[in-house]
Amino acid sequence: MVTIKSKKEIEYMKEACRVVAIMYEELEKKIKPGMSTWEVDQLAEKIIRREGALPAEKGYPSGMRGVPPYPASICISINDEVIHGIPSKHKYIKEGDIVSIDTVALKNGFNGDAARTFMIGNVSKDAKRLVEVTKQAFYEGIKYAKPGYRIGDVCHAIGEYVHSQGYSVVREFQGHGIGRQMHEDPGIPNYGKAGKGIRLEPGMTLAIEPMVVDGNGQICELEDGWTIITDDGSLAAHYENTILITEKEPEILTILK
Repeated sequence: MVTIKSKKEIEYMKEACRVVAIMYEELEKKIKPGMSTWEVDQLAEKIIRREGALPAEKGYPSGMRGVPPYPASICISINDEVIHGIPSKHKYIKEGDIVSIDTVALKNGFNGDAARTFMIGNVSKDAKRLVEVTKQAFYEGIKYAKPGYRIGDVCHAIGEYVHSQGYSVVREFQGHGIGRQMHEDPGIPNYGKAGKGIRLEPGMTLAIEPMVVDGNGQICELEDGWTIITDDGSLAAHYENTILITEKEPEILTILK
């Protein structure tokens, strides 16, 4: 069921989302070659807790028998890793990497969710373009995140833009509603048919998250049960924000104003 948030609930959502925005602002200044992904995770958790929130991804159940809950505060995925990369003391960030980080902060019973792909030092032209197209895909999608449009209009806009730029979207994972639960209705794939799906209404809060690959779009899962990689070794990027549907333009909650 899609939930419409009250004014008070929206204020709580904004607080949780602000924590995530602050975390990314600080990480962008500090992430650098030579850091382990575990160090980045520790820094992210420290910021989230300092801001009075909890790292909601830590302990999140896998939903699969034999796969333990997610062990860290952020997902950190490098180069051909699409999503859900697990931080490690033995995995180091290098010059030229693209590093995707996804996290959720829980504050006052509500969740804020966002993802960024950071370019570390001098990256290749191909990597830079992939990251830029992935970010723009989000903005192409939210042009339709207004009352009167349907969720399929958002999905269609993302997928068509990505395809027009010569890239593929990951079809097995998607954006989602968000609020008291990290994942709420509706599901928001990065492809679809315009004019289909639920109508958007003021008070809806949605996590829109293009996951884009410079390859055929096929993925596979590593033995850890979490990490998703491209099956052809192509680069992947991820960009996400939590947005609020208003009477007019959508409000992006996970970017500092």
